[in-house]
Amino acid sequence: MAPLDRNTHGVFAIAPTPFDEEGAIDFDSLSRLVDFYGDAGVTGLTLLGQMGEAPKLSHEESVRIVQHVLKRTDLPIVVGVSAPGYAAMRALTVDVMSAGAGGVMIAPPNTLRTDDQIVSYYEGAANAIGADVPFVIQDYPLSFSVVMSPAVIARIANAAPGCVMLKHEDWPGLEKISALRQLEADGAMPRLSILCGNGGLFLDFETERGADGAMTGYCVPELLVDVVRHTAAGDRDAAHDVFDAHLPLLRYEQQPGIGLAVRKYVMKRRGILTSDTQRKPGPVLSARARTEVDYLLSRLTRKDSRVTLTA
Repeated sequence: MAPLDRNTHGVFAIAPTPFDEEGAIDFDSLSRLVDFYGDAGVTGLTLLGQMGEAPKLSHEESVRIVQHVLKRTDLPIVVGVSAPGYAAMRALTVDVMSAGAGGVMIAPPNTLRTDDQIVSYYEGAANAIGADVPFVIQDYPLSFSVVMSPAVIARIANAAPGCVMLKHEDWPGLEKISALRQLEADGAMPRLSILCGNGGLFLDFETERGADGAMTGYCVPELLVDVVRHTAAGDRDAAHDVFDAHLPLLRYEQQPGIGLAVRKYVMKRRGILTSDTQRKPGPVLSARARTEVDYLLSRLTRKDSRVTLTA
């Protein structure tokens, strides 16, 4: 399986971790989920991300999930290995890369405050996982409270050859993408693949600014594939037209705190997951919220025939 590199592009869907009603990993649903993503046309998958409930999994469970997915698909796999310390990060990295993963993703701990601390942390992480392991910087200040300027990202990319990708989730962040591409053009940093998160909420303009695609988990990944494909083909209106049709549901799913609950509920309604259970502690959608999601889905099915509901 090809490793990540600085030109990786397309849509890497962030997969939720399916659980049964008792909180055990539902491997049957995981198999259906992997098949669904393949049919949707994604370029790769990201496992054990923040929306994969990674902190609620043991090391052994994390490795089993990665091994199961790698046996199910030929798509390249990125694995979240963020951990409070380098030892746990290295242990998981060794196991998932040995299983065939294409790279790992590392988020900064929320204790980092200065630019030097951020760069030093990623230099240490790169040394811990090994210089030959491709890794992704997860830049999500709204969640991690760590602000990385373009100059800091450039310093990390220059200091750590294994850094090949940025998962861009700053908000607002369009100018940041432009600034990074300008730094690359000026020779101040090596090229990074930039895949964007935030549920795809700004993907229509992020791709126009120079992003290579998306790494996020919107419950209708077909939309993400469409936007990236239309933008690459130079068909701006088609990209925005399909994006606009999905925007109400995409916006609803992006609510802090309940986003994963919405995502899992929709995937259950689409017949992919048997249960929308999250491991405790985790929020549960209210009856009112479910009726609102159902309403948005009913409207979307009239605009996008691929969104069929079975539950």
